[in-house]
Amino acid sequence: MNPIVIIPARRAASRLPGKPLADIAGEPMIVHVWRRAIEADVGAVLVATDDEDIVEAVRAVGGEAVMTRADHPSGSDRVFEAASIVDPDGRHDVIVNIQGDLPTVARDTIREAMAPLADAEVAIGTPVVAITVEEEKTAPSVVKMIGSPVGPRRFRALYFTRATAPWGEGPLYHHVGLYIWRRQALARFVGLPPSPLEQRERLEQLRAIENGMRIDAVEVDAVPLGVDTPADLERARSLFRAAAKTEAR
Repeated sequence: MNPIVIIPARRAASRLPGKPLADIAGEPMIVHVWRRAIEADVGAVLVATDDEDIVEAVRAVGGEAVMTRADHPSGSDRVFEAASIVDPDGRHDVIVNIQGDLPTVARDTIREAMAPLADAEVAIGTPVVAITVEEEKTAPSVVKMIGSPVGPRRFRALYFTRATAPWGEGPLYHHVGLYIWRRQALARFVGLPPSPLEQRERLEQLRAIENGMRIDAVEVDAVPLGVDTPADLERARSLFRAAAKTEAR
């Protein structure tokens, strides 16, 4: 495989406007996500955005960024456009899509999510984490993966939902919004119309499942903090402050 990591970042956000540039420990959030992707060392790293300030912030630390259209309906569409701009010949056959609001994503999470693509039948790899907080089992904001085990800490994903599922005894799995795409699968995906269950659950990965694409999930150890609200941002700042104090000891 010849992967490229693409981080989609748009400035407009209803709950936290300008969040890719929000300061965390002296650097914009998008730079922290870029650093985590660099640390994973799985391939070249690129930020795809519709904002010149985000491009400048990434380039200021030596990163690569590309401008994309402002009217994309999803991050997946932005990622595909960026791949088409920087790699029109398709040399990169795997595209790692890391959301631009995951400043604490672990490098091992990125690496481990790539493992399913060693199987030629898998179109998309993604990470999940066993839910240990009782409230998260019923929270609609926590997306659950329903999957059939196909190996140690690995599942074939059958469905994703905001509901509490599956029913009965056993663990529930929190889906982490990080995707390892075969490039051909991503090209097909962005050419498909939104699917009925995707629209109902507001989960775009259901479009892939409804159209017969195989998604395999890998269990990892930690859920990265997703920054969607001012409260999330303050939590991220606290985590980085605590980490800095630990390193200083």
